Amino acid sequence: MKTIQMTLDEDLVHAVDRVTRQMKTSRSAFTRSALREAIQRYEVRRLEEKHRKGYERHPAKPDEFLVWEDEQAWEDR
Repeated sequence: MKTIQMTLDEDLVHAVDRVTRQMKTSRSAFTRSALREAIQRYEVRRLEEKHRKGYERHPAKPDEFLVWEDEQAWEDR
């Protein structure tokens, strides 16, 4: 692991300290987890944006997915 220095607002430090006490964890462990989750959310948003732009450039045709209709298992049948 690598040690880094960060500058945080005082109220954020107090909130992190409160939460880490409740979670019985350290600031570092909490921050690692929060950063991993933020990166994962960023990646999901990036992929969703990529897909949205792809469908804008190449919209699905109205009958494009009809071939799969018979393949779906519906509970009411």
